[in-house]
Amino acid sequence: MLHAGAVALGVTLLRPLAVRAQAAAPSITTTDLGGGLFLFQGAGCNVVALRGPDGALMIDGGLAENAEALLRAVFAATGNARIHTLIDTHWHRDHVGANELVGRAGGTIVAHEKTVQYLSNRVYSSGKPLEPLPEIARPTKAVRAEGSLEYAGQKVEYGYLPAAHTDGDLFVRFRAANLLVAGGVVSAERWPPLDYKNGAWFGGRVRALERLAGLVAADTRVVPAHGRLLTGRDVAHQRDIYDELFTTMIGYMNMGLGAEDVVARNPLKKYEAELGDASEFLDSAFRSMQIAYVPD
Repeated sequence: MLHAGAVALGVTLLRPLAVRAQAAAPSITTTDLGGGLFLFQGAGCNVVALRGPDGALMIDGGLAENAEALLRAVFAATGNARIHTLIDTHWHRDHVGANELVGRAGGTIVAHEKTVQYLSNRVYSSGKPLEPLPEIARPTKAVRAEGSLEYAGQKVEYGYLPAAHTDGDLFVRFRAANLLVAGGVVSAERWPPLDYKNGAWFGGRVRALERLAGLVAADTRVVPAHGRLLTGRDVAHQRDIYDELFTTMIGYMNMGLGAEDVVARNPLKKYEAELGDASEFLDSAFRSMQIAYVPD
């Protein structure tokens, strides 16, 4: 388990990382969040980086094909020439694409221990096999629950959200900056997928939103895996949506309904103007409950 300060003080300084120009680089935008923090969008997922004295701290890494362009953007914004520490919020491939470049340059890669397992073995996602990442790209620091590290004068807190989006989700909190990186469990623009075939279930999503809502103020900036920034107020609103839906789903289970019945009834219809078509999410949420939950 990672102890406070281990990443900042207990790793070898990284060698400068040379990145090659790409013929068709993705369009990556940079937003200055203040206090040495930056948001990068367009690499495959939202990425946050913190300027540091010995290299940048980065949270998530987008798709592998965009990794070089992403690192160029991070270096340009932070003034750093290396990634000292990379935190993977979970194992989906649109979040771990920079792992190999960071690992080859000697960086420390931090992730939940279940994310380490998923990245070290052949797994199936959306019906497709995913081969393990090369050993150099796998996380080198596995965490289990709560913890923190000191980086660039800031306390960086992290915590585990069991079975919320995958079975290895972490959030990362910059308390002094009033910023929370929530990973794949929230979104301002869609119903975040529920990877119930790989350990997630709807009850885990409900607990995760309750946990996150307890960490934020109304004006806290919240970085989702995809899309625009949210606020703490948005997180509390989504918590209420999921709490309401969970109660409704228990009622459906007691009625003996199936997933196709739940989709047809569409208890999320009134929220679709905010987050889009809910049919796929409802299907996976109900199927996950059939697997994980025995109603009274």
